[in-house]
Formats: sequence, C-alpha cells, structure tokens
Amino acid sequence: MRIHQPDYPLIFIVLFLVFFGLIILSSASSVLSHEVVGQSNYFFKHQLFYSIPLGLIAFCICQRINYKYWQKLAFPLMVLSLIVLALVFIPGLGYGYGGAKRWIGLGPFSLQPFEFIKPALVIYLASLLGRKKGKGDQIIKQSLIPFFVTFSIIATMVLLQPNMSALIITGLISGLMYFLAGTKIFYLAGIAGISLVGFFILVKTSLYRMERLTVFLHPEIDPQGIGYQINQALLAIGSGGLFGLGLGHSIQKWKYLPEPIGDSIFAIAAEELGLIGAGTLVIAFMMLAWRGFKIAKEAPNKFGYLLAGGITGWIFFQAFINMAAISRLMPLTGMPLPFVSYGGSAMIVSLAGIGILINISKYTK
Repeated sequence: MRIHQPDYPLIFIVLFLVFFGLIILSSASSVLSHEVVGQSNYFFKHQLFYSIPLGLIAFCICQRINYKYWQKLAFPLMVLSLIVLALVFIPGLGYGYGGAKRWIGLGPFSLQPFEFIKPALVIYLASLLGRKKGKGDQIIKQSLIPFFVTFSIIATMVLLQPNMSALIITGLISGLMYFLAGTKIFYLAGIAGISLVGFFILVKTSLYRMERLTVFLHPEIDPQGIGYQINQALLAIGSGGLFGLGLGHSIQKWKYLPEPIGDSIFAIAAEELGLIGAGTLVIAFMMLAWRGFKIAKEAPNKFGYLLAGGITGWIFFQAFINMAAISRLMPLTGMPLPFVSYGGSAMIVSLAGIGILINISKYTK
C-alpha cells in the first residue's frame, strides 16, 4: 500500500488548539498557581515543560507506527488499561480530590488512569467490530458478550470513583462505533433508551448528581451553593461580550469561578477573548471533527475506518460536552476540554490519539 503525505490541516488544527490552550492556561492559572505554590506560572510551566513535550513525543511515535499493529495489541491494551484503572482503589497509591478518587500517585507525579481507557476502548472496539461480518443484529450478536463484559467492568470502576462523566463518554464512544460499524438505528435507539433509563436511575440515587440536574433546570436555585459554579461560569461568558475583557484580565479567575484550569476553562476563554475567541475555539474543534471523519471515510479498511472514527468522536464529544455544559446547554459533567484544560494524562493521551489518526491519513484512499 502506497504511503502518502499526512493530513497537514489536521496537524495544524491540533497545534493551534495546543497553542491556544497554553495561552488561556497561562492566564487562567495565575491566581490559583500563586495560591498553591507562591508563583503565578506553576501550572503553565508544568503543562509546558512536562505535558506538552511528553504529548508531542507520544504523537510522533504513534504517527510513525502503522495503525494496523494496534489491532494486534487491542486486547492486551484493554486489559492493561483496566488494571491501571483499578489501581486507584489501592490504599496509598490511589488518591482523591473534591470527593472523587480518580488519580494514582507516582512519586512527584500523578496519573489519571481513565484517560488511558478511552484510546484502549476505541482500539478494542475497532478490532472487535472490524472483524465482524454482516449488519444490525448480526454485529450485535457477534460482539455483545465481549463488549458487555468490558463495558460492565469499566462502568463499575468509574461509578465507584465516582466519575459519571467517564461513563457518559464511554457510552458515547461505544454508541458511535457501533453506528459506524453498520448497526441499524432501530437497535441503537433501543440501547439509547435503556441507557437513558439507567442514567436517570443513577441520577435519582445520588445526591450530587441530582443537584447538578436540578441546577441545570433551575440555575437560580441556591446561587451561593449548588448553583454557584454554573452561575459564575455564565457570568464570565456574559461579561466577555464580543471581544472580551482582554487576555489576562479575567475577573472570575480571582477565586470566583471553581475549576478555572479544568472544566471551567472555556468560560475564562470566553470572558477574556469574548465571543470571537470562544467561537474560534468551537470552530477549531468542528474542523478537527471534519478532518477526522474525512480520514475515517477514506480509510483503506474497516479497522482503520472504525479506529479513525472512534478517535475523532472521542475528542469531539468530549470537547462538545465540556463547552455545552459550561454554557448551560446541558448539566455540568466535570469533563475537561481536550488540549486546553490543565492535565498531563489527558494531553499525552489526546496527542497520542491524534498521532494514530495522522498515521491512518497516510494510507487513505
């Protein structure tokens, strides 16, 4: 098979997102950095000197590995990722923050294991569904047992952390890949209906999940309590207007808006850069999805098609959910914004996923 040039527009889009993220992070993190370690650029330097270089190394390695090799590693990678995910429950190794136990400590470094589940799941499902023949109920019957076992293990562990956003993105990735594999809409609609029932049961049986749904429906309730984050986020977005308050001039980052370098960073971007800056970010993710699905459409085989589509869907869904939630288009989920929010594990894994996508683009028809 002839190798040709990689998808340079996609590379440019991702580099733009990384650069954009560093600029916003440098501003959004200044107050929090000074409060935590006494210097205003700690989180920015950590992202710049650790996460970005390691992420770019992962990107360079993955874009050089022939994507077909990932099919051979699909099952071992899934098993290894599940083992790493289970480490958060080991006393002395796993630790929590904000009531959720989602990290493991490795000396001076920390790791968020679920980030590695996402690419492992995409590769595993691309391999599983790529080998199946037929459509609709045939694909479901042939893949149901291994998928159900894998998904159940992931769902159990992420709910014990607890991490509802992880369960949502896992379900969306799985649904998209079954759709791309040719499963009929009728079956997917049925599965979606069952999933929604399960989702509302989980919401009704958890106080903090019920509070998030209540705040989404009625943000005016308890503005200094459960509605504080979304109200401050909306205030930040509204204050930005068309052109923003100016880079570095955010008011909300001064300990008003919770998680300014995490899932709330889009609100800081809108506050400082306005509708134009926030809109540019939205357009960049839409263009990423366009290039990614184009690569999937032109992939030379079914495994490449599913792998490219799954990676694209994972990153786009996560970006869409983050920006929609912080803009009150859906309930808050605590999901970070790819390439923009602070976090080494997410940056490394996301750039590795893009590296795989770029490699597939070299073999497109």
